[in-house]
This record gives sequence, structure tokens and C-alpha cells, in this order.
Amino acid sequence: MNKSECDIGMIGLGVMGRNLVLNFADHGFSVAGFDKDKSKVNELNKEAENRKAFGEESLEEFIKSLRKPKAIMMLVPAGAPVDSVIEDVLPYLEPGDLIIDGGNSHFTDTNKRFKELSGEGIHFLGVGISGGESGARFGPSMMPGGPKDAYERIKPILEAASAKYNNENCVTYLGPGSAGHYVKMVHNGIEYGLMQIISESYDLMKRSLGLNNKQIHEVYKRWNNGKLQSYLIEITADIFTQKDEDSDSQLIDKILDEAKQKGTGKWTSEDAMEMQVPLPTIDAAVSMRDMSTYKSEREQAAKLLYGPDSHIEVDFLPFIKQLEDAVYFAMITTYAQGMAMLGTASKEYNYNLDFKDVAKIWRGGCIIRATLLEEIRKAYENVPDLPNLLVDPILSKEILNSQDEVRAIIKTAVECGIPVPGFMASLAYFDSYRSEWLPANLVQAQRDYFGSHTYERVDEKGFFHTQWNHV
Repeated sequence: MNKSECDIGMIGLGVMGRNLVLNFADHGFSVAGFDKDKSKVNELNKEAENRKAFGEESLEEFIKSLRKPKAIMMLVPAGAPVDSVIEDVLPYLEPGDLIIDGGNSHFTDTNKRFKELSGEGIHFLGVGISGGESGARFGPSMMPGGPKDAYERIKPILEAASAKYNNENCVTYLGPGSAGHYVKMVHNGIEYGLMQIISESYDLMKRSLGLNNKQIHEVYKRWNNGKLQSYLIEITADIFTQKDEDSDSQLIDKILDEAKQKGTGKWTSEDAMEMQVPLPTIDAAVSMRDMSTYKSEREQAAKLLYGPDSHIEVDFLPFIKQLEDAVYFAMITTYAQGMAMLGTASKEYNYNLDFKDVAKIWRGGCIIRATLLEEIRKAYENVPDLPNLLVDPILSKEILNSQDEVRAIIKTAVECGIPVPGFMASLAYFDSYRSEWLPANLVQAQRDYFGSHTYERVDEKGFFHTQWNHV
């Protein structure tokens, strides 16, 4: 192949970057790759075979291989590595060239880089990518944001490489600036919430019902054939069949109960708090990952603190059906929280998001893909400015039909001493959102009492302060 006319370049040839290079090449595009780690360059060259893709060990030769105007995608860790790559390539670029950040960068960093590169005449796109290594290789969901004309330049490449759902591409232009990375951040926040809910259902089946791994596998497998059909439920079912290579046990029983995180869930919670958007399920998921890391303290506490017997005697099938409905309830409310946050952010940051398009590109390729997302897409297609998914006529019925089940599951968990903060937070969100009155009037009174922060009245406009009676 002609090494001076590549359609796009990729910096960062780890699993994600290398797989995306091969994906692009499989769809007929010529791709150059670069990585400071020569072994990764060699690995790409080995895997590329007869495809129009190759790796370069020299950054200068890599950039020379790109046709003008140049398009360079980065798939490197967020933060300083992204800035380092930009600093390295900038001397080789000309006005009109394009840099694409395909990593999980914080949206504020994307805004800063966009502004700085615009001053140099360089276009910059922030593209959220979801689907893991398999998605990168065979079709991820991609969430691009930045200048629309810059997106149009690489649109054919991204559309060809993206996942497909009913023959529709799971990629679309989302909005200006950091819109793409912001949507990806919220996607990951929703992912945290869903994973927490599923883990709580596992805990109830394992500790309360005493089910073995094979039985738990069968439950998740059956759920994945119904209304809970989703990538996360699918892989959860698979996990319980995996044997440990070093023992006769199942692998799940050998994995330490400490969950790591890269920060995107925390970023979601942090920005939601800045915008005053409630995300209780996602917040609970972040907190429980934090709690899981206190392993040694939990082990010591378990010797001192005690609760009720975690095992219960119930009819198996009715309980599993009840648990399935509770998971569905919590899934809907988690998506509702994430989409509500996007609604506020779209206005706050002038993204002008089309929410049906967000749901549309999440239906395939990404980690949170689920049958439910088609109903979410329809909800926004019917009412583009829907304030919350809980008031959609279809989804509200689903929520109402499963609220008794989630209440029962929470009651059972409380009686067994099993922590289910995800389920609890989801129900609290629903109960709070449907409450015409909340006790925030007392909070206003307390703030005015101790800090003269004033309060508002139900019968008169304005802000008021009272000299409270100190008893």
C-alpha cells in the first residue's frame, strides 16, 4: 500500500487503539498507527496482515504517512498523556488538520484543548467510545462532539466502523465542544448504576436464597431473554459459568470483592452536584465502589458488628420474578436520572443534544446497550423535550407496575441485613419525584434559624427572614 496517503492515523496502540485500527481497515480505510512502545507497533504490523494498516516506530514518519488535511485519533489514558501527545504532534501539523481524542477525557479538559487548538487553526473532536476491546474491533458506539464540519470529514470512517442496530449506525454528531465526552461520561455513570443494581440482585440470590453459581447463571440467562435483555445482564450470566484455571472453583468465587474505578462515575456525580441534578442511584454506586475498598476494615467490623440472619425461606420462583421486576424498576430509574442530567447539561453547556439520537446510538455496541433503550428512543421521539423518562406514558406504566416488587425486595433485604443502596436510591428517586410535597420547607427553616439564609413562602413571592424563638 501507499504509505503516504493514509485516511487516518492512530496514536496509542493498546488493545482499544489497535482493534479500532483493524476495524477501520476492515472497512476499506487506510490507517497508520504509532506508539512509543515498539512491541505494540510490531503487534499491529503482525495482525494487520494484508489490510491497509501498518504501524510506525517514528512519530515523524507516522505523520508523513497521512494525507492532507491530516486526521489523527488518540486512544491514550485521560489527563496528562493526552496533553503530551498533542504537544508532540503539534509541530508537525498545519492549519486545517484534525486531532481526535477517543479516550475518556474529562469534558472540561476537552473544552480547554478545543479552545487552545482552535487558536492554532487545528480542529479538535472529543469522541466518546464504548464497547470495550470487542466493540473497538467489531463495532463500538461512538459519541462525537466538536465542530460539525470536522466531524463530517471523518463521518464515513466512524459510521463504517460503528456498531449497527437494525442497520442503523451507532454513531452520530452530538453537539459542539465537549458534547461527545460529556455524553460518554454520563453513559459511564449510568453504567455504574446498572452494575450496582445487578450486583445487589446477585447478593440477594447468593446470601439470602443460597443459590449456587449454576442456579444464578440460569436466572440471569432467563432474564436476558425478557425485558431485562441487555449486554450487562448477558455478560453477568456468562461470568457464573467461568471456571478458575488454578482451582476447581468458579472464577467468580476467587475474585476479591474490591471494585476499582477510573473516575468517570465520580465525574458524573460531581458535575450533577454542580448543576443540582439528583442522581441517587449513580451516587450510591460510586459510594459502594468506595466502600468495597475498605476490605480490611470490613473484615474487622464483621467480627464486632452483627445483624439479622441473611438467609430467608421463600418460594423460589415468585421471589425471582419479584427480583426481576425490581431490577427493571431500578434500570428505568437509572436511565431516567442519566437522561435528566443530559437535559440540564444540554442547556447549561449549550450542547443542544437530541436525546432520541443519544438513545439511538446507545442501542448497540456500548456497555449499557439494552432493549429498554429502544423504548427510551421512542419516548424522546414522541416528546423531544420530555423532562424525565418517568413521565413518559409507556415507561411510567412499567414503573408503576413494578413498584410493589421493588418495595418488597427492599423490605426483604432490610430484614436480612443485605445492603441494597442501589435499589433503595432508585425507589427514593421515584418516591421523591412523584411527591407533590417534600419536607424541604423544614430545611429552609433550619437554614434561616442558624444562618439567616432566608426562605420562600407558599403564599407570597420573595425571600424572607425570621427572628426565630430560641426556647
